[in-house]
Amino acid sequence: MRGLVIAFTVIAGGAMAQDAELPAFDPTLLETCLDNASLRAEQGDDKDAESCIGVAAEQCMEGEGGYSTSGMFQCLQQESDWWDARLNDSYSALMASAENMDREAAEGDSPAGEQAPLLKDMQRRWIEFRDAACAYEYSRWGMGSGRIPAGENCHMILTARQALWLEEYRREDGGN
Repeated sequence: MRGLVIAFTVIAGGAMAQDAELPAFDPTLLETCLDNASLRAEQGDDKDAESCIGVAAEQCMEGEGGYSTSGMFQCLQQESDWWDARLNDSYSALMASAENMDREAAEGDSPAGEQAPLLKDMQRRWIEFRDAACAYEYSRWGMGSGRIPAGENCHMILTARQALWLEEYRREDGGN
């Protein structure tokens, strides 16, 4: 799906190639928001890390060049890539932990099932879900130019939620 959105973006407008400067994306907005969400959670506040999803893309879109369809797409894609990197870091750490737990369980004749294959299957199925959900979101816009940022917004939101979910597992496992 993501490749489809990128292809449509390139076809839809040489505007991206013609833009002298892409919109400014500031990942520190996300890092600060997540740090603050952690502090608020420790203090019992309801506002959680999910409230941070989209803050950097939104700020980017308010800046120069972010108002166009290609600018919106670029802002959303940059934040989506940021979340994807976090997701991959958490997944890799969880997989290493799961493989270690599986080795320990095998040595101790544990009746527990293996975690690593289940984690891998879960992530593969999640990717299929994300891609299908975002293809549907993209299709809802018909031929409107909003379909391009809408599809990427879906990708960003679902990727961010999965990253946060995997990060919670890492915390539960004693990771950081």
